Amino acid sequence: MLVDARRNRGALRRVTGLARSTPGRLSLLALLLIAVALLVGAVTATSVQRRSDALEALADRSEPLAFAAQEVYRAMADADATASSAFLSGGVESAALRGRYEADVAKAAAALSAATSQSTRSPEPAGALSTLSGQLPVYTGLVETARAHNRQGNPVGAAYLREASALMQTRLLPAARELYGVETGHVMRDLEDAGSWPWLEFLLGAAALAVLVFAQRYLTRRTNRLLNPGLVVATALSLVSLLWVLVASVLVVYNASASKTEATLVDLLARARIATLTARGDETLTLVARGSGTTYEEEYVEADQVLEDVLGRVRAMSPTPPVVEAVEHHARWQRAHREIRRADEAGDFTEAVELALGPDPRGAATAFDALDSKLVEAIGAARAELTDAIGRARAGLRGVVPAVVALALLAAAASSSGLWQRLKEYR
Repeated sequence: MLVDARRNRGALRRVTGLARSTPGRLSLLALLLIAVALLVGAVTATSVQRRSDALEALADRSEPLAFAAQEVYRAMADADATASSAFLSGGVESAALRGRYEADVAKAAAALSAATSQSTRSPEPAGALSTLSGQLPVYTGLVETARAHNRQGNPVGAAYLREASALMQTRLLPAARELYGVETGHVMRDLEDAGSWPWLEFLLGAAALAVLVFAQRYLTRRTNRLLNPGLVVATALSLVSLLWVLVASVLVVYNASASKTEATLVDLLARARIATLTARGDETLTLVARGSGTTYEEEYVEADQVLEDVLGRVRAMSPTPPVVEAVEHHARWQRAHREIRRADEAGDFTEAVELALGPDPRGAATAFDALDSKLVEAIGAARAELTDAIGRARAGLRGVVPAVVALALLAAAASSSGLWQRLKEYR
């Protein structure tokens, strides 16, 4: 026991003695510099890769899925409004209205299929997707039943249409709104992940430079040599890595900020279009109800107020020609709607229907179509700007991860080489 204790104390003295000696301290310093270079490189590369992954998810999944969810809502709302308009035309509806309704149902089904096949990031939209997939065929079946009775002149067709619209308003559109909200939330979260300021990378890079400066000063005091070539090279490599990451991150943050603005604009425009379609559906259903459509008229007023408020916000954010024209078309539609209500309340149902569906440039149908067209144009332009901003952000990070890893390895090698030259002097 005593012999072992003495042997252990002797080994400990040799280790501590080596640590107190200049060669031992230089060896520890070399290990420290290698560990710092590799640690900073690994953490920085991981952080940059996280930003790159967020941008990739945004470009390849989140934004397309948010648009698909928006398309599900739009197509369903437009199908409901078109079905009501077709019903009002009486007997055999026009080929244009029938074609528009069928196209809307097909687009809703296609967008729903895309959202279902790609929405794997979270279980949040599962309930909404199940409702949409299960209830859309029920809705189209009710519309077809209403259409069949309407062609035969049976009044019960209006009841079937109201039931279909109630299903759309109480089940399908809320589910589509939930799906859209979830996917839009994913877009904003990905933008937040990609656009956060690189505080960690900056602090780690600054710490690595501080350690290298300390090591250089220590060597200067110990060896009376002003500069150590290896440590100078390691410092330069670490500085290049830090500046590269900072410049790339600034570009990402700037473009992510622009993306947030465009994403907000796309969301507002989508909400304006949804409110437009909702108001159009309520406007036509008020006439379908033939004197008992007070509830639909109240819902029209609510949707129209939402539309007016959202268009005002959009115009304040981006007063582009399509947006300005959309505001003007909305004002035309409001005037046309007042004329529709005047005729309907005066008992002139035929004139009210003509004002709602006819080709008159001052009619509701013309104003509605023009408004919807301008909103589509504005959404397309905003989405293009959003896509471009995301592309610029991704380009800013291209090649950064392998460069950071390579520079970290080279800095570690340069540090060890520089200290190895000094250690050889003690042999």
